[in-house]
Amino acid sequence: MTDVNFQRVSAQIVATLTRILGPRRLSLAEEAAQDALVKALQRWPHEGIPSNPTAWLVQVAKNRALDLMRRDQRLEPLEEAAVASVGAIADTGLPRLRGEAEALEDDELAMMFLACHPILSREARVALTLKTVCGFGVREIARAFLSKEDAIAQRLVRAKRQLRDADVAFELTAADYPARLESVLDVLYLLFNEGYGAHAGDDLVREELCREAIRLGELLAAAGPKISAEGAPAVHALLALMYLQAARLPARVGGDTGDVLLRLAEQDRALWDAAAIARGVRHLDAASAGDELTVYHLEAGIASCHAVAPRYEDTDWAAIVDLYDSLIAIKPTPIVALNRAIAVSRLRGPRAGLAAVDAIAADPLLARYYLLHATVGDLALECGDRARAVDGFTAALACDCSEPERRFLETRLRVADA
Repeated sequence: MTDVNFQRVSAQIVATLTRILGPRRLSLAEEAAQDALVKALQRWPHEGIPSNPTAWLVQVAKNRALDLMRRDQRLEPLEEAAVASVGAIADTGLPRLRGEAEALEDDELAMMFLACHPILSREARVALTLKTVCGFGVREIARAFLSKEDAIAQRLVRAKRQLRDADVAFELTAADYPARLESVLDVLYLLFNEGYGAHAGDDLVREELCREAIRLGELLAAAGPKISAEGAPAVHALLALMYLQAARLPARVGGDTGDVLLRLAEQDRALWDAAAIARGVRHLDAASAGDELTVYHLEAGIASCHAVAPRYEDTDWAAIVDLYDSLIAIKPTPIVALNRAIAVSRLRGPRAGLAAVDAIAADPLLARYYLLHATVGDLALECGDRARAVDGFTAALACDCSEPERRFLETRLRVADA
């Protein structure tokens, strides 16, 4: 019907109305935004698309919010003031709503930090960010994280109740941004990673999640010192990581059916997005401005080693192992240790890699992680130990994974068992 991005506009409307009405009225802002979109779908096919569709939608949502609030006969004095604030926005004025991209983005930015309020759990922050900042519906969020819609809906209700009960403010002080930036970056990191490699389900990749994480990261970067001068390098480092990883998305699956998982060594690097790699490298350069070395810096450094190698054989594995050594010093998780072991196998051979894997295999967090067992299978196969390879791939298939990953493991098992 139009090139208007309804999902994006919906998020902007919610953010702007939440600024005017306050976080206590977040649910009302969402209802008003939804009603405006429904009205557009009903009227535009017959009446034509307005000259400024976004402003039309915002105006309709504002009027709907007014109607909803005036019907509530139990308005408190502060809420009466909110009604007056909404009503004061003249139909022809809309100083912060009519096509002013910067103002809309300011509201989105504030909404992002509100959704990542420290009183909320990590899972609630992710869900609320997807709902209020990205404009995702409950069904989309449930699909993205393979949860039941009822569970996601309840999580969102609890998060909004927590924000309402704490009477949090929409407008942040200069001190609020740095304090919450780490949480915001954490949510964007989780959001991108879920899009890059879905934990289960029919899809290996959910590009819409990757795109949203990058868009919000760019919004943070554009805000720059307004958010946190000290935190800006970490923002650029995360953006570098996301761009460099996203550049490989077009080559991650292939085969005759187009849904076969391709390992890094098997990917056609001509399909990698050169523009995304260039943007990632630029953000990595910008990330070097600060003194702090974050997890995002090191992971982006690893991703850049892969991105700049013309062929898999040209990868600088020594540099990658060094970066993993630094990463494990500040992020000593079993997943990082496993990734380091894989890098060691490329630098020093499969037996050295197997030894590194065996050293961490007893970690209970890895017991149900399919990549641990798949790595054992691959390295054992390289060493000529087919029996251990079969055991590894069999164990991997007993773990949770996505359908493309399961098909990949079944193929590897057949190779090992041939």
